[in-house]
Amino acid sequence: MMNAIRTAPNEGRNLLASRLRALFEQNDLLVAPCCYDALSARLIEQAGFEMTFMSGFSASASRIGQPDLGLMSYGEVVDQTRNIAEATSLPFVADGDTGYGNAMNVIRTVKGLARAGAAAVMIEDQVAPKRCGHTTGKEVVERDIAFDRIKAAVDARAEEDVMLLARTDARTGHGLSEAITRAQTFYELGADIIFIEAPESVAEMQQIGAEVPGLLMTNMLEGGATPILPQAELRDMGFNLAAYPLTLLAAVMNQMIQTLGELREDRVDQESLMSFKDVRARIGFDDYYETSAKYRS
Repeated sequence: MMNAIRTAPNEGRNLLASRLRALFEQNDLLVAPCCYDALSARLIEQAGFEMTFMSGFSASASRIGQPDLGLMSYGEVVDQTRNIAEATSLPFVADGDTGYGNAMNVIRTVKGLARAGAAAVMIEDQVAPKRCGHTTGKEVVERDIAFDRIKAAVDARAEEDVMLLARTDARTGHGLSEAITRAQTFYELGADIIFIEAPESVAEMQQIGAEVPGLLMTNMLEGGATPILPQAELRDMGFNLAAYPLTLLAAVMNQMIQTLGELREDRVDQESLMSFKDVRARIGFDDYYETSAKYRS
């Protein structure tokens, strides 16, 4: 079976990883709006989604106000992961980029993100510093180095129960055939979820679904290289996870810019804003007061 779910040697130690495996077993396609901080993760859970994905692009923009060009450090990514884990009960994927160094760094990255609360960790084959998968100038490492990264991630999983998402960016610059070869090997090495970034047509997406084993992820980035398709079509192609890396960030940025322009002109439409009551409730003021009422201090 092409999309069979792997079992880990220590499966069950990480409850969120176990929940994510169960979600894959129960669903043909999981939809993951990508979060970038604790609040966005909280809102995704409130909206009724079953999982989320910490977008490296959006997290870099939110945390340091800089582009996703490898500027966030390992420590910052772990901290962002921990903040998200504390704000939501949803299982989520953490973006481990290239692993921040050699194979030993990959092991540390996978362990660190798992301990910080991630149900799955993504490791990719780009040259460091990495770049957003839909921007110019990205390059990938040689096959042997790419395979070493995934071997190291699999070894880390022997100590930490976490799902592994292996990503290749080889489609851009090396063609789909090279990307598929790498993806197939990633699965053979033990990766749970396979992600070929930036296919450029429906035909390429269909080929990925037909030729790549394991659980398959696709990236629905509005304005990117990959066609944005209805979820039913993605499911029929064989994809098991559809991530939306910029949908929330783009919506928030657009609304903020519009509102800031209105504020400069002293004409903010109050009806377009979430009420103060709803803001308090969604952030958790009501829950806090209800819980704190049980104590005297």
